[in-house]
Amino acid sequence: MKRATFITWDQLKVGALIVIALGVLTVAIFQLGEAANLFEKRYELVTFLPNANGLGEGGSVTVAGQLSGIVKKIEFMPVDADTTQNLKITIEINQSLQQHVREDSRAKVRTMGLLGDKTLDISPGTPQFAMLGERDTLMVAPSLDYEQVIAQASGAVGDVVQLSADLRQITGGLVRGDGTMGQLLTNRSLYDELDGTLVQFQTLLRRFERPNGTFGRLIDDPELYNKMTTVIGSMDSLLKSVNSSQGTVGMLLADTTLYKRLVGITSGADSLLKTLTTGKGLAARMLNDQEMYDKLLKTVSDLGAILEDVRRNPSKYTKGMIKVF
Repeated sequence: MKRATFITWDQLKVGALIVIALGVLTVAIFQLGEAANLFEKRYELVTFLPNANGLGEGGSVTVAGQLSGIVKKIEFMPVDADTTQNLKITIEINQSLQQHVREDSRAKVRTMGLLGDKTLDISPGTPQFAMLGERDTLMVAPSLDYEQVIAQASGAVGDVVQLSADLRQITGGLVRGDGTMGQLLTNRSLYDELDGTLVQFQTLLRRFERPNGTFGRLIDDPELYNKMTTVIGSMDSLLKSVNSSQGTVGMLLADTTLYKRLVGITSGADSLLKTLTTGKGLAARMLNDQEMYDKLLKTVSDLGAILEDVRRNPSKYTKGMIKVF
């Protein structure tokens, strides 16, 4: 039996649906490829990192924050003393952005959001530096270590918790009436004493305000002010008289004659003292000669003994001095 060669309407609808689905899939793949730059020509760059910080192969690479490539390969470098180049990172960047990536550009590992995926971000370069070519090395800028930030934040949270505990302890002591502040807050007698003190202070102020009292007169009576003004005027006149160089005090302040004479007297006294201490006269020998001092002391002592003997036995020294005719 010969098979029918014509296409049924159901078959035609199925075929049309498949064609439409393939067209939509093709357009979607093309649009996604353009959005992800899958069909754009790329070139490779190399950079070195001490650690990847969560960055993996296939991770995104951005230039000035815009998606521009991918991380192609992450390799460990041989162990050496330079720990800043533990990993070799090979990245692919869109060829159209090559003019923005130059020798002064810097790569930095960033986080997409506070706890998001890691990305390698490249800062645009400036025209005075040359563009980086295929397989050139891209320098790395220091990046923020979020683990260290979180550790510091944990320490800060601990400090806040301790501070809260201390504040709770302080407020608890205040509520219990511990210490001076606690007593001020909870003790009624202190309030009453303070209230009584304020009442007495108000009474004292009222007494000050009385016009017959000393303080009241100081506040209201201008007589004392006028007298003080007169005294200040008299003192001003006195100071003017002193500064006029006419009176004794003014001459003492302005005239140098007395000063010169005092200087002369001081110089003469200094010369006299030098003469007494270094000269050979009687006064100098009396000050410096121990032998003369001893003789003079002995003479005075003998004279004193003679005078004492005269007082005790005057007839001994006056015998024969008085004659009777």
